[in-house]
Amino acid sequence: MYPGKFAATTPDKPAVVMSDTGAALTYAELEERSVRLSRVLWDAGLRPGDDVALLAENSLHTYEVFWAAMRSGLYLTAINNHLHPDEITYILDDCGAKALVVSAAMGEVATAVVDATPGVGLRLAFGGQVAGHGDYAAALAAASAEPLPEQPRGRDMLYSSGTTGRPKGVKAPLPGVPVTDGGDLLLGLFGPLYGFADDTVYLSPAPLYHAAPLRFGGMIHQVGGTVVVMPRFDPGAALAAVERYRVTHSQWVPTMFVRMLKLPEGVRSAYDLSSHRVAVHAAAPCPVEVKRQMIDWWGPILEEYYAATESIGLTVIDSSTWLAKPGSVGRALLGVLHVCGDDGQELPAGEVGLVHFERDVFPFAYHNDPERTAAAAHPEHPTWATTGDVGYVDEDGYLFLTDRQSFMIISGGVNIYPQEIENALTLHPAVLDLAVIGVPDPEMGEQVKAVVQPAPGAVPGPELEAELLEFLRARIAGYKVPRSIDFSTDLPRTETGKLQKHKLRDRYTARV
Repeated sequence: MYPGKFAATTPDKPAVVMSDTGAALTYAELEERSVRLSRVLWDAGLRPGDDVALLAENSLHTYEVFWAAMRSGLYLTAINNHLHPDEITYILDDCGAKALVVSAAMGEVATAVVDATPGVGLRLAFGGQVAGHGDYAAALAAASAEPLPEQPRGRDMLYSSGTTGRPKGVKAPLPGVPVTDGGDLLLGLFGPLYGFADDTVYLSPAPLYHAAPLRFGGMIHQVGGTVVVMPRFDPGAALAAVERYRVTHSQWVPTMFVRMLKLPEGVRSAYDLSSHRVAVHAAAPCPVEVKRQMIDWWGPILEEYYAATESIGLTVIDSSTWLAKPGSVGRALLGVLHVCGDDGQELPAGEVGLVHFERDVFPFAYHNDPERTAAAAHPEHPTWATTGDVGYVDEDGYLFLTDRQSFMIISGGVNIYPQEIENALTLHPAVLDLAVIGVPDPEMGEQVKAVVQPAPGAVPGPELEAELLEFLRARIAGYKVPRSIDFSTDLPRTETGKLQKHKLRDRYTARV
């Protein structure tokens, strides 16, 4: 299915709503505007397999561009709107974008990259004028409202969050089917699992340039539901949106749970959340105590999945199963799960190693980066892929993640995984955010360092450091307790909650 079906049956139904203003895009409008934009892109010379890029804040227009690409056989690259012009230039060049749609709010940075991206032949801006860009609304108004004679299904080509270095473009083959025939593997998996249907009201509090928010919104449109988009996450506003729009489904990242749990009890209990049937979370590991408190608050409606932009595999777990296996991210729903040691051999249950998924064929490639693609493949099994996560499976096949391979700290020859330390400290009332990293140590090789962003009202300094270290000693083994804690006004974290630890570690290695 695709939105055009619902443009014919429920034309006035909102396909997308902005949570703060109530501004809406109906299915009829989504159909017409995506058709007109597909014509604009075709007339500009874009053909199946080409790339159109989007640089904008969360907006109704995002899904016009999304569906224009999906019905034209194009790749859509939605770009992080917080990036530096040089980083945006890199992505536009790397993905080979032939067209770029921007919002007026991104005008300054969009103008800054014009001269550096000559390969972009078509530039359009909505919401106001941007130098070097045509008028988006005028271009659509001048285009035909007749769908293209052939409408092969496109797909996204997104760039990984860059938590360990420069973002990597993830490119998978086009489905090779008309958009009217569906062909969405993820909808076939998640739709029945979470009960997506035409009565679904799905709250999306995260930036739409990330894989999960963008893709899940597209899934909801394929079943005729409504996507409620927050302009940005705010814990109180999120609860208000659930009540106002009678939200049935939502998707979160663990840092959002932490922010909501730290709201005053009077605020948390002020909203009617009775319509809320499924709260999906993913993107980053959720501390056990955080998830337990969320289930106590919202009930057993939390559904967790573990996946990646690369879509190499998928595990899922519901609340009742998680309560029996706290900390697990579930069993494999897509792909066959393997945990391998340093020698590449598969490990028995309970032993920690590198997580791989086996597929019929290798499911993706890092665009223009064959070395990284090769590094993601198992050396002996060409259809096994990994994104660098470390964990173990139990005797029942449930996966438990311990950290990313690149984040592991080796101190005095002992492997220490920062995630365990972060999970233990995250709910301390004086902690707003934190990261644990390894920093150079002349004797031990590395020592464990915690960097904490204090909560409002907490006073950083030796007394708070001593309090937090004592808090940890009561919860984790002594050798894992950080040697010291530094305090920072902010941490380099993506809006889906992933810590960019390479940036944090650079602050310390630069001092050596």
